[in-house]
Amino acid sequence: MVIERVKRDFPDEIEFIGLTGSFSKNDFHEKSDLDLVILNNTDKGRGIADGFIFDDVGYDIYCASWDNISKITDMQILYCSKQEYIEKYNKIKEQTLQKFAEPIGINCINRAKECIDRAKQEYANTMLFNDLCRVRYASGEFLGHIVHVIADLNNSCIDKHGIKRFLEELLRYKYLPENFEKLYMTVIEAKNIQEIRESSFSLLNGVARLYDEMHRDFTEQPVPTYDNLWGTYEELWCDCRNKVIRSASLKDKSYAFYAAIGAQSYFDEMTAEKGTKKFDLLQYFDADNLDIFKNAFLKAMDEYLTEYDKVGRKVLKFDKFEELYDFYMKR
Repeated sequence: MVIERVKRDFPDEIEFIGLTGSFSKNDFHEKSDLDLVILNNTDKGRGIADGFIFDDVGYDIYCASWDNISKITDMQILYCSKQEYIEKYNKIKEQTLQKFAEPIGINCINRAKECIDRAKQEYANTMLFNDLCRVRYASGEFLGHIVHVIADLNNSCIDKHGIKRFLEELLRYKYLPENFEKLYMTVIEAKNIQEIRESSFSLLNGVARLYDEMHRDFTEQPVPTYDNLWGTYEELWCDCRNKVIRSASLKDKSYAFYAAIGAQSYFDEMTAEKGTKKFDLLQYFDADNLDIFKNAFLKAMDEYLTEYDKVGRKVLKFDKFEELYDFYMKR
């Protein structure tokens, strides 16, 4: 019926119709609907969209774009207005299959990081809302992102079999947090707001630990070198040193706090990007005794300088402008 309508009313607008979902995988029941992927290239083509109920089954006929099919690798082609669109789909399918055939590494782990960040946002919503409906809804969004984190860490696509197979498919994966099934189901089985929050936290904590372990084991870790450390100590001095010292001398708690955050951020960035020693400075921040953090920071700067020493790099520090001018103009 849909294809007949396309041929009659939208022969130039609808490019491609594919079948996905339970019918394409022979995993349907008597109330399953048809999941049609209808690719449209004009506003007029959106006229094919409709929603109706037939024989107690609801149907949602809607249009999609080529971007929407980037993860669909098992679609049955039902209609195509031109051969070039079949070739286009096959190219997208091949690229997707190649991506999932890659060894686990930085690409899939970076995709997982994006999903973890979205899961954290929804976990925050479970803490911010105070009515059960909104908290439970946030936990559902949270769990959906966690599902995709696990799939990405295993370089797979969880959408293959629909929501009724999510847990079944996840449990086939090699890399899972410890006690994953229990943690996952505890979120679903939570009876009240407190249980939702606690179970969501436990699952997020387990997934974050798995991510950290896999990031360490499956990605190349940076190491400090003469080239990659260039200018980093000088930038640390420029961005942080005088702010930390001055804010402490002024006993300005707000100024000092943001200076401390900036310093910690810079050290963390250097650890992640250059492989330098990790410094946990914020444990020393005390708004009532700012000198404690200042001293810890200056000690950390001295220790960071040893990274320069190890690779034979000298700090570009000048006491006289003439020396700086002579050096800089010869660069």
